[in-house]
Amino acid sequence: MGIGAFLLGNLADRFGRRPTILGCLAIMGTGMALASLAGNVTMLSAFRLFTGLGIGGMLAATGAIVAECSNARRRNLAVAIMAGGYPIGAIVGGSIASALLAATGRWQSVFEFGALATLCFIPLVLWLVPETIAFLVHRRPARALEKINRTMVRQGRAPLSALPPRDVQVAGTGVAQLFAPGIRSITLLLTLIYFGHMMSFYFFVKWIPKIVVDMGFAAAAAGGVLVWANVGGALGSLGVSLLSQRFSVRYLVAAAMFGGAAALCVFGYWPTTLARLSIMACVGGFFTNGATAGLYAVIAQCFPAHLRAGGTGLVIGAGRAGAALGPVIAGLLFTWGWSLGPVAVMLACGTLLAGIVLLTFRYRESTIA
Repeated sequence: MGIGAFLLGNLADRFGRRPTILGCLAIMGTGMALASLAGNVTMLSAFRLFTGLGIGGMLAATGAIVAECSNARRRNLAVAIMAGGYPIGAIVGGSIASALLAATGRWQSVFEFGALATLCFIPLVLWLVPETIAFLVHRRPARALEKINRTMVRQGRAPLSALPPRDVQVAGTGVAQLFAPGIRSITLLLTLIYFGHMMSFYFFVKWIPKIVVDMGFAAAAAGGVLVWANVGGALGSLGVSLLSQRFSVRYLVAAAMFGGAAALCVFGYWPTTLARLSIMACVGGFFTNGATAGLYAVIAQCFPAHLRAGGTGLVIGAGRAGAALGPVIAGLLFTWGWSLGPVAVMLACGTLLAGIVLLTFRYRESTIA
């Protein structure tokens, strides 16, 4: 996912958000179809890696296209709702996977369904999703004015008689531009913020089942606690998206990060019953997913249109290392004899520091189109 976000995000700035999304859907669908045919763990891992490339690219491209297709008043709301699809999809997808496994007894059926569902979105994107006006104005591909006016008419707006003057050079795209003066600090600080938050977030979601089982509860109960974490995540994403209409999304995300850090600490010490575990999983999911959803809106604000998908991809790609590192650090600490409480406090520091950096981070919201 990290590699896909980095590589395909830059392609979205060069060739367009719409074709990148279509390509990512094709990669994801093909990868899951091949995974259902895997004959051993090595093949399955390779096909899952291939699928992850498409997922990472989708994260970068969809963030850009949603931001650029939304008006200024609803932009943060739209981006946060988009990011909220992650916990909602986890709930729906997990329920469907459980039903398929129970009905067929074949793990392959999960990947077969995933491939079919993903590939079905290709004609929907072709039909409903236009290229963004921001991309067409900056890159100016063939028939740019015609494509812009087609989108303007669909949105109930008057068509243009000519393309507006360029405000950036077409050559000013690519990875090197993300580290140019004026952009470098934004890129590095956003990457640091995303990295720290992902460390805490993925420790929380990946270790919940193991922690619940180690406390003496059944594996089915562990799955139920994880569902509560995703329910809280969906509510948190919705809450941040709605509140972003009235309050600064930067302060909302920082507050959610502080709430997530506190919830992780309490999760490490308070739960002794299944009910308490479920409550704290829901509360932790609320804050950590809410912060994640809002963070995508912050990222969309910070990068100019000609670098938005590539910048988002770089931040997500580098930050995904935190997603991998958080659960690994927790595993090492448990191996060294640490108990749940100190481990939770240690891993909560990631999102706590991310919130502090975000509060001290000053940026000017970029023009979307």
